[in-house]
Amino acid sequence: MDRAATLAEIAREAGVSAPTVSKVLNGRADVAPATRERVEELLHQHGYQRRRGTGTPTGPLLELVFHELESAWAMEVIRGVENVVREEGMSVVLSESSGRLSLGQSWMEGVLARRPTGVVLVLSGLDEAQQAQLTSRDIPFVVMDPAGDPGEHVPAVGATNWNGGLAATRHLLDLGHRRIGMIAGPRGMMCSRARIDGYRAALETAGVAFDPDLVPEGDFHHESGHRAGLELLRRPDRPTAVFAGNDLQALGLYEAARESGLRIPQDLSVVGFDDLPVARWVGPPLTTVRQPLTEMAEVATRMVIDLARGTPPATLRVDLATSLVERSSTAPPPGR
Repeated sequence: MDRAATLAEIAREAGVSAPTVSKVLNGRADVAPATRERVEELLHQHGYQRRRGTGTPTGPLLELVFHELESAWAMEVIRGVENVVREEGMSVVLSESSGRLSLGQSWMEGVLARRPTGVVLVLSGLDEAQQAQLTSRDIPFVVMDPAGDPGEHVPAVGATNWNGGLAATRHLLDLGHRRIGMIAGPRGMMCSRARIDGYRAALETAGVAFDPDLVPEGDFHHESGHRAGLELLRRPDRPTAVFAGNDLQALGLYEAARESGLRIPQDLSVVGFDDLPVARWVGPPLTTVRQPLTEMAEVATRMVIDLARGTPPATLRVDLATSLVERSSTAPPPGR
């Protein structure tokens, strides 16, 4: 069945005109929600996929979507995407979901109207209906650093978070620390859970019992690092070292240590995660786990461009290696 016949059949089944189906395909806003939903369901039922080169032409755009855009973390990702699109003569459309890990229909309508070459989603994910909408328009998508399970058929790029948590904690153990706290990220996010699991594995391998009271939950922002840091440092049996789930939380912990009259690293050792540029500038420079954010963004961007050109990736899941970067914020515990 050719494309015209397929669209005509969908229009007949939906009880609408072919131009209305075309409006839905192109993300036009002037379609009633109930009609749009009915047409989208039929497109999905028929397994419709617009052939490349038909309909509204794809622009030389790459859509980059963040769940939030307020930290240096995002800048490292943007740098990686720009490195690739600049070589390709493309432009980037940047959007955010205001902290939500799912995207609304208004965002989807904008994407369908812009018809980008592809979409890179950072942390955010797509539900099945949204995936079907992009697939039917032949707009490929890749998830970078997925917050949850992106699904076995969704291309995704991440990092070895478990190994990073293991390396950070093992470094502190090797220095002689035994009471080691951790300021975790949100436990609902895959990367955070993996870092906690690596931390726990390092402790238990060294014969140190895991104490959940030493693992307050943060949200990967400076303020939660400060709050959780004060919580840990005000304990009568406070830890001599803390692994912060990311660099921003580590900076909040630095502030909590100053307020508590503790010196880093003489009284408290601190390890972060990410290796943002600020990790080298703070005093003392922060020991941290390097997450190759720029390289991850480059890989995700190349993957989505290859998909747009009809070249499937060799694997749908790529995890880039993390590595420990030792600086001046860690030392043996007091008295050693």
